[in-house]
Amino acid sequence: MSETRPPEDDEDLTRSVPFTAADVELAERRCLHQGFFRLEELHLRHRLFEGGWSDRMVREVHRRHDAVGVLLYDPERDCVVLVEQFRPGALDDPRSPWKIEVVAGLVERGESADEVARRETMEEAGCEVDELIELHTYYPSPGACDERVTLFCGLVDSRGLGGVHGLDEEHEDIRVHVLPFTRAWELLQAGRLDNAMCLITFHWLAGERASLRARR
Repeated sequence: MSETRPPEDDEDLTRSVPFTAADVELAERRCLHQGFFRLEELHLRHRLFEGGWSDRMVREVHRRHDAVGVLLYDPERDCVVLVEQFRPGALDDPRSPWKIEVVAGLVERGESADEVARRETMEEAGCEVDELIELHTYYPSPGACDERVTLFCGLVDSRGLGGVHGLDEEHEDIRVHVLPFTRAWELLQAGRLDNAMCLITFHWLAGERASLRARR
């Protein structure tokens, strides 16, 4: 009977990282396309957990700006503010390529994540943020893209919000929705809020909603 290998000790995972970028041998980096985003072809090999090196491999990496997402929440009225817009990546979606999302935008050179969060909230929702709470930073798809996303919850006054917003020079046509949290949660459960930013921020808000409302 074969012996079962013991699971990795969680403390070992938090104490040290087994490999770093120094354990990757990058032989060539080639630009395949440069447009709004950049696509690169990498020729590389890397060290293996059990010793030695992998075979040389070719991987394509989608290089883009880091991004910020902001779930706007009005704790006094228990409402969320969401935006709806056309998304080319969802062109073949069976329901619609218009998606309901949290406010989001790309980090430009010299900007901090919280500056982007406040700027995009005004551009996309016509709203000023009273308080920003940073939630998580994560890679949406590190197997193919170098983008990192920082998520916030922005506390706002939702009275009077709505209408259509966005910058003409960026071809933005963004409709703003103000919804009771319970209705937005129903949409999430029904699969209508089907993107990672919504899923992560809403599950965070579900756990923190009572404490946020108690602060007001």
